Amino acid sequence: MNRKHYKRVILIILDGVGIGELPDACKYGDSGSNTLVNISIKADGLNLPCLERLGLGNLAPIKGVKKVPTPEGLCFRMAEKSPGKDTTTGHWELCGIILDKPFPTFPEGFPEEFIREFEKRINTKVIGNYPASGTEIINKLGDEHVKTGYPIVYTSADSVFQIAACEEIIPTERLYKICETAREMLKGDLAVARVIARPFVRVKDGYVRTGNRRDFSLPPPKDTLLDCLKKNGIEVYSIGKIDDIFANRGITRSLHVTGNRECMKELEESLDNFKNGLIFTNLGDFDTLYGHRNDFKGFKNALEGFDFWLDKFMKKLKDDDLLIITADHGCDPTTPSTDHSREYVPVIMYGDGIKKGEIGDRKSFSDLGKTIATMFDVQCDIEGETIL
Repeated sequence: MNRKHYKRVILIILDGVGIGELPDACKYGDSGSNTLVNISIKADGLNLPCLERLGLGNLAPIKGVKKVPTPEGLCFRMAEKSPGKDTTTGHWELCGIILDKPFPTFPEGFPEEFIREFEKRINTKVIGNYPASGTEIINKLGDEHVKTGYPIVYTSADSVFQIAACEEIIPTERLYKICETAREMLKGDLAVARVIARPFVRVKDGYVRTGNRRDFSLPPPKDTLLDCLKKNGIEVYSIGKIDDIFANRGITRSLHVTGNRECMKELEESLDNFKNGLIFTNLGDFDTLYGHRNDFKGFKNALEGFDFWLDKFMKKLKDDDLLIITADHGCDPTTPSTDHSREYVPVIMYGDGIKKGEIGDRKSFSDLGKTIATMFDVQCDIEGETIL
């Protein structure tokens, strides 16, 4: 790859879009997981002409996405070196932090002693406190919540403490305060990666979640790529939930919007309004709306919608722009599990001066963060080896 100084790097995370099980996937119950390939088989093909040109089909046998002799981008896969398969671990490693142990999980629910103290501090009882699908638990416990006013607490296979509440019963601002209390309390052996506010509303046939979700993350234990860029005077613009994932660390400007459509809209506008630095977004619908719900058809449609948008977006890029598309973990909707899957992630890099074609798998997500620092000609004391 030629070395070039770029004015802008646009980093897009396709949340949950994995591309094949990692060698240790069996330890996580994820043998056979391959988000992109399995969806393409189940859906009888994916129509992704833009990603095909860039080289996505050269990384795996994705039905409907051909292998091309000369990709327009640089394409490869990355393995996750940190233990785990959650959003925080994946994003932190992409930005140069490799964890030596996973965040704690609570398959039996949180300790009673903690729950009792939590109830004292928020001045109300809670219900739930077990692993569950978010969409299922609000319909199972929604009526009891509305009747009693008690927040719904639950977790998952990820390191999360989630609190759901109907917006009519517990306004979102109060729910956020309750989450802040939980975040302050969850330390040491209870230090989950994220506390998540999950507001919902009543509808005719039950309850549905709203777009007012908020994540309250642990702060990174040391500087990430974002901190390094900011300290060196380089702007970091986050779109979507990136600010939450990094506890607002290393970010100079942020826009907290939800949903792929809104994030992609803001990405387009950022090309006119943000002239230098890193533009960083997470497209979460793949994971939240489709992966966790085992909806392979919705996942397929979201991928094809992104590809259609991407083709237009790339035409607006300038010669000193670098586009990077990758993921943070897998979330295979074709397996019985509704949790994340321990997978390789695809990487496509596109820009003037970027070598085109395939390179071998990388051993850590952190190689990408190190490479981005080099693209900005900045020395960063983070994990990883530059691809240059």
